[in-house]
Amino acid sequence: MAETAKKALLEQVNEAITAVLMGGQSYRIGSRSLTRGDLSELMSLRDKLAAEEESGSSDPQLLERTYVAFFDGR
Repeated sequence: MAETAKKALLEQVNEAITAVLMGGQSYRIGSRSLTRGDLSELMSLRDKLAAEEESGSSDPQLLERTYVAFFDGR
C-alpha cells in the first residue's frame, strides 16, 4: 500500500474512533438504528497501521515493538 494511502487510512480510522467516542457505538431513532464501527477493532487497526508507519513496512516483524529489561542488584 502506498505511503499516502496508509496515512489517509490512518486518518479515517482515527476519525471513526472519534465518532464512536463522541457519539456512541450505536443508537436508535424510532425503528431505525445506526451502528458505527467496533471500537476495539478500530483501535487494533489503528495500532497496526501506526506500527507499520513507524517501521516503514507492511510486513510485521516477529519481535517488533518488543523491549527487554534487566534488573541487576538482586
